[in-house]
Amino acid sequence: MNNTLKVSDIFAIGFMTFAFFLGAGNIIFPPQAGLSAGDNLLPAMFGFLSTAVGLPLIGIIAVAVAGGGWKGLTRDLPPQLATLMAVLIFIIIGPAFAAPRTGLVAYEMAVKPFMADGGQTSLTIFSVVFFGLALFFAWSRGRLIDSIGKLLTPALFAVLAVLAVAVFLNPQSEIQAAQGDYVNMAFTKGFLEGYNTMDTFAALMFGMLIVDVIRNKGIKDDKATCKYLMMAGVIAAAGLAFVYISLFYLGATSAAVAEGAANGGAILAGYVLALFGPVGQYILSAIVMLACLTTAIGLISACSDYFSSLTRLSYETWAVILAVICGVVANVGLNQLISLSVPVLFALYPVAVALVILTFVRRWLPNPRLAYRVVLLVSLIFSLIDAAKVIGLDMSFLSFLPMFDYGMAWTTPTLLALVVTRFFRADIREPKAQTA
Repeated sequence: MNNTLKVSDIFAIGFMTFAFFLGAGNIIFPPQAGLSAGDNLLPAMFGFLSTAVGLPLIGIIAVAVAGGGWKGLTRDLPPQLATLMAVLIFIIIGPAFAAPRTGLVAYEMAVKPFMADGGQTSLTIFSVVFFGLALFFAWSRGRLIDSIGKLLTPALFAVLAVLAVAVFLNPQSEIQAAQGDYVNMAFTKGFLEGYNTMDTFAALMFGMLIVDVIRNKGIKDDKATCKYLMMAGVIAAAGLAFVYISLFYLGATSAAVAEGAANGGAILAGYVLALFGPVGQYILSAIVMLACLTTAIGLISACSDYFSSLTRLSYETWAVILAVICGVVANVGLNQLISLSVPVLFALYPVAVALVILTFVRRWLPNPRLAYRVVLLVSLIFSLIDAAKVIGLDMSFLSFLPMFDYGMAWTTPTLLALVVTRFFRADIREPKAQTA
């Protein structure tokens, strides 16, 4: 039995994991946050890194600790509830929001600038080509390491490195004063901005896909599988941190070239144009296209892998179905898609965070079944308050809750629920299956 991987394969799996995470949101949100954070760049950046790098890494490790799959993560929940949670998360990171967003950002930043008239027809045609290409690479899970880890990601990282070096050697502006919420709550604002990457959700789901990839390389031992999964997570986290730090600094030093920019993508485009001139658009297009394509491949693969385990439809059939749905949803438009996704993220992100925390403290819980039910329910109830605020509902009557003003009303109740269940020993038994 083979329980070791070559160093080249370890790095290839790590690069593949990095490429899965580095997608649309990872590129467009940091520059905007960096510009707004200004001279509060460091606390804002550390807040963003907490949720956009720290939580995904911890999520990957949680998957490893739990045995490499969703069943291990949710072993103390009723099977139907665990399946419902997984389906909701896969829908969010798959056909509903994250995957279509990769196609939209790729079109807006990598293709549309070269077109005289980029209308709905051109977006539709691009969506077909983009998700068709993603489907081509996702078709065979066995080739993911070779096609992404050893081919697409090194090219992506090389172009990102060129941009990062240029940004630090030749910043385009002095760092300005902080704006908006970044003036008084820079860390918290950065922390919440990290939600937009959706990478904590992705970590829980990519973890299962990466386990399959590792096992396809001949690793059958559980301990060895978990070890290589954690190595892949560390490599991916290091790469993400490198990208985020450079993009945050780019945003913070972009005041002179970001006038009138509506989003992080426009800031990045203006900065690259200032650094490299007309050739800069080609560099930016290469970064965005590679980043979005690799993430789309990973999302389609992960979702197809899971949905095929629930139904009689094969992995390949699900890959086709999801690629088609993503192409259709991508035609909604980038701004509309982002506005729809934000309240959903505020509602479900805390539940994912709570699940990860429970995985690490499970051994100290006297009754894990009770703890998982109580803690996850509390996190969901109070995260819905934050989601309601995002969509404009008046929730001021709950302003007495700690962290309410910061969009994190769920934190204290969730931690209190965890502490209480640490000392509560009431037993919960699953109902016995009825026999005929």
